[in-house]
Amino acid sequence: MRVVVGQGSCGIATGAKKTAAEFEKLIAERNLEGIEVSLTGCVGTCYLEPIVDVYDDHGQMTRYTKVLPDKVSEIIENHLINGKVFGDLAITDQDTSFIDKQMRIVLRNCGTINPEIIDEYIATGGYEATKKVVTSMTQEEVIEEIKESGLRGRGGAGFPTWFKWDAARKSPETPKYMVCNADEGDPGAFMDRSVLEGDPHSLIEGMIIGGYAMGASEGVIYVRAEYPLAIHRLEKAMDQARERGFLGKNLFGTNFSFDLRIKAGAGAFVCGEETALIASLEGERGMPRLKPPFPAQKGYWQKPTNINNVETFANVAWIILNGGKAFGAMGTKLSKGTKVFALAGKIKKGGLIEVPMGLPLRDVIYGIGDGIKNDKAFKAVQMGGPSGGCIPAELIDTPVDYENINKTGAIVGSGGMIVMDEDTCMVDMARYFLDFTRKESCGKCTYCRVGTKRMLEILERITIGEGKDGDIELLQELAYKIKDGSMCGLGQTAPNPVLTTIKYFRNEYEDHIYNKKCTARACKELLTYTINDHCTGCTLCARKCPVNAITGELKGQHVIDQALCIKCGKCEEVCRFGAVDRV
Repeated sequence: MRVVVGQGSCGIATGAKKTAAEFEKLIAERNLEGIEVSLTGCVGTCYLEPIVDVYDDHGQMTRYTKVLPDKVSEIIENHLINGKVFGDLAITDQDTSFIDKQMRIVLRNCGTINPEIIDEYIATGGYEATKKVVTSMTQEEVIEEIKESGLRGRGGAGFPTWFKWDAARKSPETPKYMVCNADEGDPGAFMDRSVLEGDPHSLIEGMIIGGYAMGASEGVIYVRAEYPLAIHRLEKAMDQARERGFLGKNLFGTNFSFDLRIKAGAGAFVCGEETALIASLEGERGMPRLKPPFPAQKGYWQKPTNINNVETFANVAWIILNGGKAFGAMGTKLSKGTKVFALAGKIKKGGLIEVPMGLPLRDVIYGIGDGIKNDKAFKAVQMGGPSGGCIPAELIDTPVDYENINKTGAIVGSGGMIVMDEDTCMVDMARYFLDFTRKESCGKCTYCRVGTKRMLEILERITIGEGKDGDIELLQELAYKIKDGSMCGLGQTAPNPVLTTIKYFRNEYEDHIYNKKCTARACKELLTYTINDHCTGCTLCARKCPVNAITGELKGQHVIDQALCIKCGKCEEVCRFGAVDRV
């Protein structure tokens, strides 16, 4: 019997390590022999963490959710000793559907294998694709298989993977380098992190195969320094792969050699742009370079270089084993295969999902995510992170693929999907994302460096009630000049959240500017708190007000002094009678 505790970052954050320690302690105290306590990565249902899977001797699995240390003894007593499922914590059919409705290729092993034990990856067919490639396929055959799959880069641009590999293969200079961009910097995105923590060998294998196809003998994984657990598991996986002969000299007895190393990034969002990433790898400040020449001709140390992200590489071994045609059969004509998304925000079931390209947004948000928290109205979804855009409720049936999402003004990006409800102010949302990109600009381009700052200043004025006539038009003018005048993708896409919110939610901008009101009642400076006739005079609001702005007699209606009120919302928060209005 095995007890497997999900210990991705999300699980650990909710107490999974303590849960695992409690299992180990109580199993030892009760002398329960033959029960192994193990770990796995995130299965994707982050909203149910900490998750514990109990496997019986026949491999039958029972999943328990939200298992804190105080519940461990009950699971041990009921399930491990008496063989009865402890129903209070067992996963429900409704929660099982979160995974059942997905199609998992990249996430095929996440949450099922121990990422720190290579034998568990091998048992799933791991490194069979590598063996097939280096012992029986030519470089051209590998690239042709990837071409037939239709795999496009999952880092944001959606560029055909085979084309980049082939361009690097055809470059005459040596040595050549295979680079993985694992510098996941989008707010609300955690796709790459979960793969690195839950199935690092899938990345390693994909990079070996890519390295073989382009003729590289060295690979570099550029990973966020803020991902310590991912780096730890990746290092462990690389060491184990070397011990088994999957990395290093003469793989599988051939003359092909390939090895990997890790470079911890400094946390610069701009290093998502491949030439800025290369500059960082070389020890320079992460700033983009002019293209051409492209990295396939002159990249790392001016040598042929290919860069893909974690998710792209994690597809490769599956494609080699199952055939490019099988991968290409999923998705749409132009956007093939599956895509991993980080479903976050005002969603009932947040987590990591993998769905075939072309699935409508409605099926993702309501079919998998189970709709909006507290059953509020769905307002919009932000796709593509700070470089993306907001897709409104009226476009909820838009298919999730590169072409259709681009038509809305958003982008698929690396896979961030932040859901917003009726209480979200779209002007403030645009301000938030522009603030992020303004801070992350490397400063090389004047339009990006200065233009994003000017746009942010306008948005900040609007959200505090100081917007003026012409601000919307000025925002649009600046946005298009920044897009046209910036060298790299950061500046070229930074205005997208502003442009899409103006396009679909212009009325909110106008309300802020002309009526000095926030439609969503979210912008603090535009709010007014008043006390209505439901007030019972309990005095709780007056006692909790931090600036003593509320007065009134016991059992008498209270009043808020608007001159003193700092609009903190504490009165609304503590009132039990619905007596505080926020307008």
